[in-house]
Formats: sequence, structure tokens, C-alpha cells
Amino acid sequence: MKSAHLKKRLIVLSLAIMGFAAFINFGRSIWVPIYTDVKGKETKKSIEEKIGNSALGRLQPNLTAAGFEDLPKEMALVAIKTDQILELWGKKESKWALIKTYPFTAFSGKLGPKLKEGDKQIPEGIYKIEYLNPNSLFYLSMKVSYPNDFDRAMAAEEGRTDLGTDIFIHGKDMTFGCIPIGDEAIEEVFLLASKTLQHEIMVVISPVDFRKNVNFPEIQEVDWDQELYSNIKEALERDF
Repeated sequence: MKSAHLKKRLIVLSLAIMGFAAFINFGRSIWVPIYTDVKGKETKKSIEEKIGNSALGRLQPNLTAAGFEDLPKEMALVAIKTDQILELWGKKESKWALIKTYPFTAFSGKLGPKLKEGDKQIPEGIYKIEYLNPNSLFYLSMKVSYPNDFDRAMAAEEGRTDLGTDIFIHGKDMTFGCIPIGDEAIEEVFLLASKTLQHEIMVVISPVDFRKNVNFPEIQEVDWDQELYSNIKEALERDF
């Protein structure tokens, strides 16, 4: 009897965990507004006032080493999925300089582009930051412009309609297809992004580091992966 009772409790617990994970992943339109109201409405300015000195203090040695006397007026981000790193770049005299590299604090999915809602894939491609969210459930976050025109074109050819959305770079250490880098790291990136958002912030997300002359991964799920990776490789080698 005890064994049957324990088994039943484990099944109930497993179902509860699965239900919670599904709600977090698919129920954003419900819980995000509620969370924001409960937490209170921060602004970019209020966040800058709270974290500015500490975040800039941590960034300053990296900025100096990269040759910046002041904050760069333009920034870009490069994410490498196999290495699980996010690179922060700043523009100096029309050339990009690497400022700092941050490790992912969690990872989901596998190599290959994001194809649909709920596949837990981190997208692959050339994107931009659409906006900053100072009231994120994951501390602070920055919205990545997935799906882009290429994603939509490939989906249209294949008849896919539910591509997914809400891809962010954020704090904390959990993810369902986003890029988490921890709280201190997101403070630094968020602060610099808030200072440079008047310029387009490019985000390149690559399966591997094509700057190291590696072969293109072969993705079984699609037949346009080589075109995608040619575009990413060109962007990495041209700018970074």
C-alpha cells in the first residue's frame, strides 16, 4: 500500500511540475502582465539610477582594455551556441572591438534554428534588439527580433505558421529558448544598451564560431541551413 501511495504522489508531483513548466512557457500573455503589476513598474531611467554605478564600475576595466575612453556610442552582441557565450562588442572609429564575454547561465534545445513555438530552440540568425524590458520576470531583459524576414520566408515556404516569439536575452539561470546570462551580466549589457539604443543593436546568434574556420553543421530538420549559415558566417567575418 505504501509503495502504491508513494507512486501516486510521484505521478501527481510530476504532472504538477510539467503543468507549471508548460504554463511558464506558453502562458506568457497571462502571467507577464500580472507579474509586472505585482512587482511594480520600473523604467530604463530608474534601473540606470539603481545599477549604473556598480555596473559601470565592473565594465570600466574591460572598456579601458578595449580602448574606449568613454561608453561606446554603438554596440552589438554575438552569441555562440556551442560555446554558450555572449560577446559584447562596441564600435570604435568605425571598427568593432570586443569589450567582454559572458557565459550562458542555462541552455535549452540543440544546434539548429528555431522553427516553432515550444521547441525550446534558441534562434539562429541575424537579429536586432527591439526594446529593453526593465520589468522582466528574469530581472532585466532585451527583446530579440525573432522571427526576422528570413525566418518568416522559410516558414512560408514550408507552411509553418506558429513560429514562436518572445525571445529575450535576460538575467537569472533558466531558459525555454532565450539566452540567460545572470543578473550582474545583464545589468552591464542592459546599461550599455540603454545608452546606445538610438542606434540599431545587431544580435548575431550562431550555432558555432564560424570565425574559426569550422564546417557548417548539418541540420536534418531543414534544407536551407547552408544558406542560413552562409549569411551568419558572412556577418561574423565582416564585422567581428
